[in-house]
Amino acid sequence: MKKKALFTSLALITAAATFTTVNSQQNEMSFFITSVGSGDGANLGGLSGADAHCAALAEAAGSSGKTWRAYLSAHATANSPDIDARSRIGFGPWYNVNGVEVASSINDLHSAGNNLNKQTALTENGDVVNGRGDTPNQHDILTGSTVDGREIEDGSDHTCNNWTSNGSGTAQVGHFDRTGGGANPTSWNSAHGSRGCSQADLVGTGGNGYYYCFAID
Repeated sequence: MKKKALFTSLALITAAATFTTVNSQQNEMSFFITSVGSGDGANLGGLSGADAHCAALAEAAGSSGKTWRAYLSAHATANSPDIDARSRIGFGPWYNVNGVEVASSINDLHSAGNNLNKQTALTENGDVVNGRGDTPNQHDILTGSTVDGREIEDGSDHTCNNWTSNGSGTAQVGHFDRTGGGANPTSWNSAHGSRGCSQADLVGTGGNGYYYCFAID
């Protein structure tokens, strides 16, 4: 009887360990806010530079085998069409570093019911980013996007020259903590425009050049 009980206990422990491993794999980090920006304002090296920064931060944090994309829109140029942030990041679901689901799908992400807020929108290291009321406030997150994740089509530049400018211009930002000022203060991806594109301007508006990273696989 004791031997049977021992085998049963071992089986339960093995099953629990397997479930934990599978659950951990399924909920592996696939979303984060960059813990550091480029350090050069909104000059991120374009979309490719921003994507590479996402990948480097994820790898340094111990995440490997995923393809990362920055949640950034870009305006059309003579050589390329406009790009919507929502079209760059796959279909979901997405989880933070703690395995908490922030959105189940691309439509959920761009709905009022997503789970993106100050407690869940963590960095790749699991840190909470300074929000409104903290010192310094760094809640402005670069997106260049509308509330539904698309490029802003009004003829003006909202992406700091497609993320290559650290001087004149402006970048549309969201509030990851879902509070603050602007036309859409509770929007995580389209609250208002930045003061300019330099690091000082981004900081002065209430940010630090951070942006969202999503894994597409």
